[in-house]
Amino acid sequence: MKILLLSRYFPPEIGTAANLFYELAKGLAGRGHRVNVVTGFPWYNLKTIPERYRGRLFMREDMDGVNVTRLAFPVFGSKKVKLAAGHMTAPLTSFIGGLLSEKPDAVFIYSPPLTMGIAGWLLNLFRGVPFIMGVQDLHPQCYIDQGVLKNRLVIRLLEGMERFCYRRSSMITVHSEGNRRHIVHVKGIDGDKVKVLPNWIDTDKMRPLPRDNEFSRRHGLNGKFVVGYAGTLGMSQGLMSVIEAARILRDRDDIEFFIVGDGIEKERLRGRVREYGLGNVRFLDMQPKSVYPYVVASSDVGLVTLNRRVRTPVVPSKILSLMAAARPVLASMPLDGDAPKLIREAGCGICIGPEEPELLAEKILFLSDNPGICADFSRRGREFVVREMSLRRAVGELEGHITNMLGVA
Repeated sequence: MKILLLSRYFPPEIGTAANLFYELAKGLAGRGHRVNVVTGFPWYNLKTIPERYRGRLFMREDMDGVNVTRLAFPVFGSKKVKLAAGHMTAPLTSFIGGLLSEKPDAVFIYSPPLTMGIAGWLLNLFRGVPFIMGVQDLHPQCYIDQGVLKNRLVIRLLEGMERFCYRRSSMITVHSEGNRRHIVHVKGIDGDKVKVLPNWIDTDKMRPLPRDNEFSRRHGLNGKFVVGYAGTLGMSQGLMSVIEAARILRDRDDIEFFIVGDGIEKERLRGRVREYGLGNVRFLDMQPKSVYPYVVASSDVGLVTLNRRVRTPVVPSKILSLMAAARPVLASMPLDGDAPKLIREAGCGICIGPEEPELLAEKILFLSDNPGICADFSRRGREFVVREMSLRRAVGELEGHITNMLGVA
């Protein structure tokens, strides 16, 4: 089959969206499909933009057997301005890139941003091919929950766009059953075309590594019980409760909090650490994908947090990374979502309610005092993710869904 993938983010950019889409493209190409990706030029989470991408508006390249077309309109300003402008221009550049690519059998888009669904619809109109919406986050609902979106007119417009894209798509994939229920029962979309495709992880690349490694030695992490967090430092993560837990445990010289990542909350978190005078919390900027396995391996327990305002049944991808790396998970988040169900089913860690620093500190002490329990969590998580959530399995399931949609024998 010829499959066209549209994504706002793609390597060498760093982040969940870029990594998931790259792995999916590479996995489909590895099964003999002709895969074309249309995306923008890299900048997100990069300290330095590689020379070959600078000053260009269009280029084609081959990445591990995947044909990549990059288009962009010039955008200047702060990171926030670039993100907002990209949400508006990505559908147009994706549509143009799709027209410039060979005609596919199917189009698969990554949402968010929600506006990418418009590109899929336009390609369906102009090229007569079905498009699949790969929905990772329920937009605009997650912004409404966080209080970012309050204007009723804007909310109605975005919800109208959401329903439009869902109804015009030939198929929708979501990463959990809770997300499927939301789209079917809240948005009124035909349940037959909404498929659960759990997020995947390349278990060959993300694998158990020694706790004592070059990264841990370089950053002085050996000889401590390291509570690690690696990912976005955003408003929905509720990471201030982690700083409060560190304050409670400030007299435990053997416990260190190591926070790796970037986001709009980073400076506020740093400010609180300075205010408390904490010596047990360290920050590090977002690391390249090649380094990330060693970041996770250098933690004794991995944190996954969401604040209490999160109502969508999100499953943070860092849970899968921790499981694949054989590290116990300590999650603090709303307990009625799909992520706590996954943690319980896999038996890979502990999940408590959101923004409870005293309880979080208590569970950190429990895990630090019980290495045998940590080892059991680690083993179960690795076994579960290899069995149920490998890249190989996900690619096979998506291939089957596309084949059935196209009626290919």
